Amino acid sequence: MNAPAPLPQPVTWIVTEGMAGTENQCLGVAEALGVTPIIKRIQLRQPWKMLSPYIACESDVTFEAGSELKAPWPDLVIASGRKSIAAVRYIKKQNPKAFCVQIQDPRIRSHAFDLVAVPEHDPTRGAKVVVTTASPNRTTDEKLAAAKEEFRSLFEHLPSPRVAVLVGGTSKAHELTVSQTHELCDNLLRLGKKDYGLMITTSRRTGEGNAKIIRLQLQSPTNFIWDGKGSNPYFGMLAWADYIIVTSDSVSMMSDAATTGKPVYVFPLKGGSRRLNACLTVLLNKGVARFFDGDLETYSYKPLRDAQQIAAEIRRKSGLFSV
Repeated sequence: MNAPAPLPQPVTWIVTEGMAGTENQCLGVAEALGVTPIIKRIQLRQPWKMLSPYIACESDVTFEAGSELKAPWPDLVIASGRKSIAAVRYIKKQNPKAFCVQIQDPRIRSHAFDLVAVPEHDPTRGAKVVVTTASPNRTTDEKLAAAKEEFRSLFEHLPSPRVAVLVGGTSKAHELTVSQTHELCDNLLRLGKKDYGLMITTSRRTGEGNAKIIRLQLQSPTNFIWDGKGSNPYFGMLAWADYIIVTSDSVSMMSDAATTGKPVYVFPLKGGSRRLNACLTVLLNKGVARFFDGDLETYSYKPLRDAQQIAAEIRRKSGLFSV
């Protein structure tokens, strides 16, 4: 008996405000599904910009020019971010058959969506809700293997074991102070004296002053500090790492690190928020992450597969994919 013909790839939109963190979460799910999405970056007009998602009545006047929400309508919508909720509801009005997935807790009743994906530290639960450990991301074994080859010339010569150091910085919830930057560098220097090779990347949130401290204290032939030029070696660092150190200000960075299956050490920054603290607590309690105080040891845990978990639920519930 012949197997049924595979279903055509569903027309898939990713809808966000254009923030890299939320867009990457959606891309991770799309890649896990094996679909090629159309990216829609939307902006809202007032009063929706201020009050969404708590007001509805979305129409074509809800969105700023350039949002490009028009026919042909998608079969599948993967959306994330507060403002994207208005777009999801609008698309659902135009095509009630569209399967609409909201990534992250929408803070409204989940009946407006076909599926809601929330990390364990967020409170929303229900029949339409899939609960992941942390946040979906684009980290996969295949991507890491490719990045290991792509960035071999940067990292192969470094001493082993190698440590990826992912430094965030000051945000609404956290502050990376000068004293903490010195503390982090002192702890990393201790590793250097034990012949660890360090692969360090900072972000815009790190701040130039803190980034300068890191460069001055940690510049060494046995260390790599990305200068922001050329191809971003982020996945290469994850691929070559034996250990990963990440600052506590970013759920995305902690999630990326925990998807590798490698020991994840978190350097806590000043401040915090209920949501970020809860995420870190989940990772600590599950044995996925530990606090970094200058020492590292090998341990094992089951790598996170949050994007794949969401993709499997979409396949099961949407009817858009061959089972």
